[in-house]
Amino acid sequence: MASATVPLLDDDTIPFGEEDEMRDPSRAGQKYTHPYVTFFHLFFRGAAIVIYMFCGWFSESFITSFVFVVLFLSADFWTVKNISGRLLVGLRWWNYVDDDGVSHWVFESKNSESYQSRINKHEQRVFWLGLILCPVFWSLFFLLALFGLKFKWLLLVMIAIALNAANLYGYIKCNYGASKDLNSAATDFVKTQLFKNAMDIMTKPSAAQPPTNVRPTGVV
Repeated sequence: MASATVPLLDDDTIPFGEEDEMRDPSRAGQKYTHPYVTFFHLFFRGAAIVIYMFCGWFSESFITSFVFVVLFLSADFWTVKNISGRLLVGLRWWNYVDDDGVSHWVFESKNSESYQSRINKHEQRVFWLGLILCPVFWSLFFLLALFGLKFKWLLLVMIAIALNAANLYGYIKCNYGASKDLNSAATDFVKTQLFKNAMDIMTKPSAAQPPTNVRPTGVV
């Protein structure tokens, strides 16, 4: 980066990495330590997809459908960028302009072992699955709108892809370093996720096997 120091965000009330101070101690040991954040991480982007798919059932107005989908997409972009990324996986990306008018992109990650050990693995899995699967759905909608010659819907889908892809790109860069090439970072990310899922399956405790009946030996 050209700038020697990175300024603090104006709305950075809680310093990055100190989010644990707000964690509810009563949720320690539970499956989800941030249930509301996890819910809204999926709710806004899922609602945008559902509205896009079924808006024709409730209204024939393209403008109404367009506005509602964009509202949910915007809420999702802000939530994922500013809240769920910090709390669920310890990542953050943002932009600032220095005194010379040069724009800088900042990709931050809390990679210390002590911090990573406190990240909830269930929430981490939900975060990445939601971040990856939704752009896949919008890409399919793009192809359907393109080949169906629905050009007005094509604009809406392109907005959705841009907002979803921005968060996906930013968090992949956070997770694997801002200086790393995106193609190699994406490849490493897929390999890592497959390895983690395979290890989870292999290390999952199996159900206790019932003891086999042992035939007692007797004197003939």
